[in-house]
Amino acid sequence: MKKVYKISLIVMLLIGILGISSMAGLYYWASRDLPGFKNITDYSPPLVTTVYTHDSKVLGYFYKEKRFLVRIDEMTPFLPKAFLAAEDASFYEHDGVDFSAISRAFVANLRTGGIRQGGSTVTQQIIKRLLLTPEKSYKRKIKEAILAFRLEHYLEKDEILTIYLNQIYLGAGAYGVEAAARIYFAKHVSDLSIAESALLAGLPQAPSRYDPYKHPEKARARQLYVLGQMYAQGWIGKDEYNNAVDEPLVYKSMEDPSWQAGPYYLEEVRRWLIDKYGEETVYNGGLNVVTACDLKHQIAADDAVRNGLESSTRRRGWRGPLAELAPTQYAKFLNSEVIPFSDLRPGKWVKVLVTKVSKKEALVKFGKYSAKMPVTSMKWCREPNIRKAPEDVRPVKDATKILKTGNVVWAKLTKAFFKDGSEVNFNQVDPDTPELGDLNWLVDLVQRPVVQGGLVSMDPRSGEVKAMVGGYSFHASQFNRVTQAKRQPGSAFKPIVYSTAMDNGFTTASILMDAPFVYTDMVAGKLWKPQNFEGVFYGPTLLRTALVKSRNLVTIRLAQKMGVNKIIERAKVMGLDGDFPADLSVALGSGSVTLLNMVEAYSAFARGGSRIKPRLVLSVNSPWGEQMYESIPEVHDAISPQTAYIMCSLLKEVVQHGTGWRARALGRPLAGKTGTTNNEQDAWYMGFSPYLLTGVFVGFDQLTPMGKYETGSRAASPIWVNYRKKIETDYPYMDFPQPDGVVMAKVDASSGLLAGPGSTKTFFLPFKEGTQPTKVAGGAGDDSEGGGSSSEDLFKQTF
Repeated sequence: MKKVYKISLIVMLLIGILGISSMAGLYYWASRDLPGFKNITDYSPPLVTTVYTHDSKVLGYFYKEKRFLVRIDEMTPFLPKAFLAAEDASFYEHDGVDFSAISRAFVANLRTGGIRQGGSTVTQQIIKRLLLTPEKSYKRKIKEAILAFRLEHYLEKDEILTIYLNQIYLGAGAYGVEAAARIYFAKHVSDLSIAESALLAGLPQAPSRYDPYKHPEKARARQLYVLGQMYAQGWIGKDEYNNAVDEPLVYKSMEDPSWQAGPYYLEEVRRWLIDKYGEETVYNGGLNVVTACDLKHQIAADDAVRNGLESSTRRRGWRGPLAELAPTQYAKFLNSEVIPFSDLRPGKWVKVLVTKVSKKEALVKFGKYSAKMPVTSMKWCREPNIRKAPEDVRPVKDATKILKTGNVVWAKLTKAFFKDGSEVNFNQVDPDTPELGDLNWLVDLVQRPVVQGGLVSMDPRSGEVKAMVGGYSFHASQFNRVTQAKRQPGSAFKPIVYSTAMDNGFTTASILMDAPFVYTDMVAGKLWKPQNFEGVFYGPTLLRTALVKSRNLVTIRLAQKMGVNKIIERAKVMGLDGDFPADLSVALGSGSVTLLNMVEAYSAFARGGSRIKPRLVLSVNSPWGEQMYESIPEVHDAISPQTAYIMCSLLKEVVQHGTGWRARALGRPLAGKTGTTNNEQDAWYMGFSPYLLTGVFVGFDQLTPMGKYETGSRAASPIWVNYRKKIETDYPYMDFPQPDGVVMAKVDASSGLLAGPGSTKTFFLPFKEGTQPTKVAGGAGDDSEGGGSSSEDLFKQTF
């Protein structure tokens, strides 16, 4: 008996040794090529870069994986519990491996004859996702278990769970629980209910199979399982369980603001970030970027540019239909143009099919709806002719001359009517209403602009760019006309010229001759005969009047007297970065610059002499809150405070009595200058106050005439005014402060001398102290002492 006992003991010892050796060998075999796990502790998953406005509203996101990093203490406490109930209920009890779960999985797999079920803990799932391949093999499971055990002794439990909840893929492009909460419930994780938390916790097993948008019944069944597990673990009470089961689930995605309001602004920020940090960091680094953008300004600017360019295209006339369909093609078109009712609101543009045309109206269809298009909405549809302005042509009064059956055109929805003829009040219609039955619509004929434009608005005190619009449609063209298009500013450049004059012996009361001018270029063998826009010559003219009325010939003579090199030097001192021709044409804005660059130059006027660099990005932080970049205003001296004030005063006169007259509608002290190049190819308006500087440009991308009278005053300044009307009252009433060294004097309009008893027209003008006229006007023929031009000098200017 003892012998049997000894033999049994030896056999058991040998089996034990063999088992231990086998386990050791298995451990060595599985662990010899294990990856390092400590890099998990420096968890840096691909994260969404978020771009904010100056007041913390989201402007847009950049990402490859839609993941937002959140801590456990930022989540509702039920969310981690829901995931543990579904995936690893004993998470806080095991050391990374749950042997009871592995045993259950092993038995289940033996029954099915394959690897159908896993016993992975949360820790093992992290190891699999971050360090190992997803293959289903026992070797991989052993490696997973070894690494999980090691990781559990390196990190705290909450740290491991935080990594898991931020790393897990939950379907629909959502990585991590915060992204999933936004995509499925339009909420943040801190606001999720128990029912919603359980729904998300049911997704990791098979995100596509349990997708609540595609398979709501399966998602619901999985949610009920998770709720049952939470109740069984005692993590929720009976009432909480019952309430969660009864809670209706409303699936709704949080709207992504990216590329909606301010897409050109967002794109400019994206380019800046990539230049500074690289594409990998921008799309995976989870940066928090604060910009100077103000959404109220940006939305107002977007609307103003869009409406202004649409008005511009109407003034040029009707380009024709988008397509002409045969009757056999009607059904296919109508079936392809189905638009959700929630999108059908007044102001919406739709493609419509013309089904019948009479003199007074056209009948059209889109989707299942019918509409009337009155001829009154076609008044603008003249035949395009750049030599004729809209006022030169009679408005269209016969719709049959514009449209015919089978035409496909753009239409703008204006009103909708029920069958009884009553008008639909969309302010009282729930946005989620699926349908209102058969409606009849009233629409206007419209066409998309080909002409482009841009607007940029900056606070000249800080350099913060409040709004930027680089074109009519970002989705059609990402080319930014604010930062990338170099165009001739025309007369918008003249304030640079006149500011140079104020520092080179001229005053606001200096007189130059407005008379024919011929310039011979001996090298090129060309004659240049510039003219005023009106084609009229006005004789002796005050510099004040020459700028206010934008007289080209006076400006050229002024440049000739000073020399173009001084003007070019002044332009560069004011920050303009362009190729300026070293001839007299530079005075009329023949050098090409960007709109943003012009805003920087004009900031010297608005700021009282110094110019400031425009700033879009104010700060950049890492996802952990570490500051990576902070913008500091970049200010440079440009002109004297006295010269800046004199120019502001003159440019205020442009608004009150010149081509900037539309800005008077704001009832504020505003300065501005229009600009128009040859053949109306470029139209500008630069307008500012002490608190806001806004520039507008309009023109075709290819140098093409926009048409008769498409000037800065008609094409650009209405955009400026429409934008500023929406934001102006957010600022207090403020005028430009008068610096020391400036005096005001009442001047005779005809002579430039101090106004006398016989002066019929006078101006109250600013002067640098000591340069104001001292002689009083006594009547016709007075020489303008201090004005810079005697009668003899004026006579010589004519020839």
